[in-house]
Amino acid sequence: MKGTLFVCGTPIGNLKDVTFRCIDTLKNVDLIAAEDTRQTVKLLNHYDIKTPLTSYHEHNKTVKGPKIVRELNEGKNVAVVSDAGMPGISDPGEDLIKLCYDEGISVTVVPGPTAGVSAVVLSGIGSRSYCFEGFLPSGKKQRKDVLERLSKETRTIVLYEAPHHLKNTLSEMYSILGNRDIAVVKELTKKYESVKRGTFENIIKYYEKVEPKGEFVIIIKGLGLNSVVEERKLYFEGLSIEEHFQFYIEKGLDHKSATKQVAKDRGLGKREIYAYLNKGD
Repeated sequence: MKGTLFVCGTPIGNLKDVTFRCIDTLKNVDLIAAEDTRQTVKLLNHYDIKTPLTSYHEHNKTVKGPKIVRELNEGKNVAVVSDAGMPGISDPGEDLIKLCYDEGISVTVVPGPTAGVSAVVLSGIGSRSYCFEGFLPSGKKQRKDVLERLSKETRTIVLYEAPHHLKNTLSEMYSILGNRDIAVVKELTKKYESVKRGTFENIIKYYEKVEPKGEFVIIIKGLGLNSVVEERKLYFEGLSIEEHFQFYIEKGLDHKSATKQVAKDRGLGKREIYAYLNKGD
């Protein structure tokens, strides 16, 4: 019988935020694979958990992952925990989960705190619909590509950032996304938890005077629907009616649907568009 991989969410700051089920799981598995053993041992000591601990992180995952899978194949149950929060979200737990599925090993989740969701709720910016980006790529071109894509995003945007990169990241986002409403959430559930709300300009000025410390989640207001509609309108105004019609044909619409959509975009009647497109017949 193969073992089971337990994906365990652990506190993102306050040790009291751990669930009863998580404590029970960590006590009863055969091995705990931790992203940062120094952090995890604090949790284990606090709840008197004696389970053996092994490191599993971004820099050893290619070697350690197969070793953990071997333990699972031998029938041992393993819990994977991240530095803080939910494994598999912007951390190497994702790779271990994939390895287990490839090997036919059972995987289950023990839900727990997640910084991104907690920050969205705390930000007050809007939680009905949001997109999670985690950390931006380190390469300049990749970062620019991601930010340019996000500049069109209508949903609330969630990003993680380290303190030593925060100022540059805010400036980069401001230059591409414009002066939007944002919230910078710091040190969630910890002693110095704070939420700084304002525009990019306000927040950038604030951190020119105050040196960033702690772990940050940046919540950015998405592009408003009205702005998207206006942007589409401006785009289509630059096209002839024939080009506009062809745009929708290439999107897969039939002639009738494309004519209807062109009329809607331009605030004209369907008959007007139909007559224009067929004026040479």
